[in-house]
Amino acid sequence: MKSAIRRLSVAAAAILFTLPRLTVAQEHVHPQAVPGEFGTVHFATSCSPKVGPQFDRAVAMLHSFEFGASIRTFNEVLAADSTCAMAQWGIALSRWTNPMAAGNRSVAQLQQGKQAADAANRLAGGASERERGYIRAVSTLYDDFEHKDQRTRIVAYERAMNDLVMRQPADTEALIFYAIALAASAPPTDKTYANQLKAGSILEALWAKQPNHPGIAHYIIHTYDNPALADKARAAAERYANIAPSAAHALHMPSHTFTRVGMWEESANTNNRSMKVALSTNSIAEALHASDYAMYAYMQMGKDSEAKAILDGLPALAARFDVNAVTGAAPGSAGVFALAAIPARWALERSAWSEAAALEPKASAFPYTEAMTYFARALGASHTGDLVKAKAAIDSLASIQQRLSAKGEAYWAEQVAIQNLAAQAWLDLAEKRDSDALARMREAATREDATEKSAVTPGPLAPARELLGDMLVELKRPVEANAEYRATLQKEPNRRHALRRVGGLTSR
Repeated sequence: MKSAIRRLSVAAAAILFTLPRLTVAQEHVHPQAVPGEFGTVHFATSCSPKVGPQFDRAVAMLHSFEFGASIRTFNEVLAADSTCAMAQWGIALSRWTNPMAAGNRSVAQLQQGKQAADAANRLAGGASERERGYIRAVSTLYDDFEHKDQRTRIVAYERAMNDLVMRQPADTEALIFYAIALAASAPPTDKTYANQLKAGSILEALWAKQPNHPGIAHYIIHTYDNPALADKARAAAERYANIAPSAAHALHMPSHTFTRVGMWEESANTNNRSMKVALSTNSIAEALHASDYAMYAYMQMGKDSEAKAILDGLPALAARFDVNAVTGAAPGSAGVFALAAIPARWALERSAWSEAAALEPKASAFPYTEAMTYFARALGASHTGDLVKAKAAIDSLASIQQRLSAKGEAYWAEQVAIQNLAAQAWLDLAEKRDSDALARMREAATREDATEKSAVTPGPLAPARELLGDMLVELKRPVEANAEYRATLQKEPNRRHALRRVGGLTSR
């Protein structure tokens, strides 16, 4: 794997040398790029020169996924220059929200984004050819969304951004947006990480020239957000929070890398900073998202009192939470995810099986969040001998998987399928069907290894391979269990449960 990654890194880097020397695209040159708490960005446009600094600030916010703020600022640009097509482009891209989010966008969200894209197209006659390329690209995200699936539209956007880069090779902003489009469109089953390595090579070359650019550091972290590549994002993770300290998401993002490499103290600290900024701007989904990452970090450090404080604070956050609000980087679905994940983590990380079995699922527009609760219930019930409850939870998981598949949510359908296999495996074990239990648990581990985690979560509630290790311990097969725990630690470094199990088995 490592040699393959090195070869791909060289190949991706070579792409950059085929491009002309990078310079800032020239249309209206603003007096200076706008510095400050969101970093330094310059995006040349044909809009009125007087809105230049404001436009740059809006793009800087967009690069840090501060979508509510970027939409407000792009609207302020339109108030000063109603003919600025690129302001409508910025609103359309902001309405798409986090490009790394795996779930389908809601119809309401897509309608709002399409309205902005259509408005940009109506104004495009007065825009430059370069600007029309941006507008054509963002329009593909909303094109015939009633009939075209989301994956098709995301790939079309990446190709449109590639076309823009080929036509405008001196436009560094186009390269930056193209890089995150590459990362967002990467197939989750591609273990060569071709898209990610190509995107990373583009971003690293640009970062050397624009070290205070928020999007470059941000997108490097997203691009390398997987076990094989995470170490390549360390420098960006350590720098990004200082580039854009007023962006709650910028404060949270380093924890993606810290989580991947098992730096729990650093993850908890940066997420606490993110929560404070998010709460001050009423970005409750962002605060919940950071809370989930902080919770995960505290549990890995064995800091149960700090983790419990996060759990106890959920009702107050839930009372302020509007799932439809567009504020920070985290969409409403991320808030719903955290509200379901945190109680499940609290129970499962502590092997508190009675507590897990007692969790109550809450219906939402995002069935995969309900699945987490049913998964925890199933594991808890099987461990405590309440097999009727375990079977009911497993039936619910199967139903949710079918609903997700019917909606075209292939990624989440597979994640729930893996949870269903693991839950059924533990029920098999409780009912003394040992061979069936192991077969199902091994299949769950293999299928989980073949996917990548969503950016919405710091990690699985209970990694399938770790659960396989636990099952092998139950079956008095410590040597095999030890191998599974070590494999878990390759993908999830410094996970507390796997570390303790490896230590305990090794000392026997």
